[in-house]
Amino acid sequence: MNAWRYEMKPIILRLILMKYNTEQKEHMKSWKRKPGRVCWYIGLSLLLTACSGGGDGQTADKDEGVVTVIPQESNMVTVMTLERKNFEHELVSNGKVEARQRADLSFRVTSEPVAHVYVKNGDHVKRGQKLAELDLFTLANKLEQAENSLRQTELEMQDVLIGQGYSIDRMADIPADVKKLAEVKSGYGQSKNNYELARYELEQAVLTAPFDGVVANLTGKPFNRPDASEPFCRVIGTEGMEVAFMVLESELPLIGRGDQVDITPYASGMAPVTGSVSEINPLVDENGMVKVKAICRDGNKLYDGMNVRVSVKRSVREQLVIPKTAVVMRSGKQVVFTLKDGKAMWNYVQTGLENMTEYTVTGDGMKEGVQVIVTGNVNLAHEAPVTVEN
Repeated sequence: MNAWRYEMKPIILRLILMKYNTEQKEHMKSWKRKPGRVCWYIGLSLLLTACSGGGDGQTADKDEGVVTVIPQESNMVTVMTLERKNFEHELVSNGKVEARQRADLSFRVTSEPVAHVYVKNGDHVKRGQKLAELDLFTLANKLEQAENSLRQTELEMQDVLIGQGYSIDRMADIPADVKKLAEVKSGYGQSKNNYELARYELEQAVLTAPFDGVVANLTGKPFNRPDASEPFCRVIGTEGMEVAFMVLESELPLIGRGDQVDITPYASGMAPVTGSVSEINPLVDENGMVKVKAICRDGNKLYDGMNVRVSVKRSVREQLVIPKTAVVMRSGKQVVFTLKDGKAMWNYVQTGLENMTEYTVTGDGMKEGVQVIVTGNVNLAHEAPVTVEN
């Protein structure tokens, strides 16, 4: 009935105004002669007043009488007894795999083109194995010339010493300052330096593996001069891999050397490996992060530069531990319900450490021996009746 009144009210008002505007001037006199029409308008006005006034009053009375009724049926829940135990803390971070032993190799001599490349990426090499070499003709010829010059100046130095009355068969007895002066006069010292440099350049024209490993990032090609600004190739050692990752400075008390680490590659199809924390850099960067390294066991399954997920696990003793399902949010705060006399009791809490399934917890009502509701708590209210599932 109220709905009908609200719908008809604007329609009746529009009808009255239209009729009044069209007839007001033309029928002013007829209004005085026909009081029945005035009575008709008065009746409609009274009807509108009754419709609007009665409806609003009833609606207001109804709104004021609304009461929220909480269902009285019991909620089914499961509980656990809160107790102190060792908490298996888990710290998760992203990391990058690094070879424990690796070397970026370059030619020290860039004046000659590459003559031979003996390996390719992925090849296993032994320490001292030849990887590549430059064109040796010019360098070998330079060494030969330096050697001849050295022999010539050596003879001249001996002549200087003989002229001063010394025997070349007893060089050890000649004073050092006399010998040094003879080297300068003969040019022997300069020739010796040139010879050593030529020999060094010839040795550096051959690139060899510094340790056992695998060739990677080989960029050099034959008939091209080596680029002094970039490594010719990299050798990754076979001693294993380590993973470098970052942790917040606030997490430093939760990690230490020797802690177990689970390393999971993001590449699909690759099995996770384990490891242990080996190094914690005692420096906090501008972002409040600290670099940590862990040695990988069975690291041969990983590749240098691979992106991985790192999980550091550590046991923390004597903690109150609850499942994550026991914590619900109420008005933006963490709440845990406990069981008392068949009712759910509301407790504000603070969670601390966490792993994949559990929290450490403190707060009002969080004492050893209390019954904590762990499931069926999503829609619970304070002192709501509950039934514990067996």
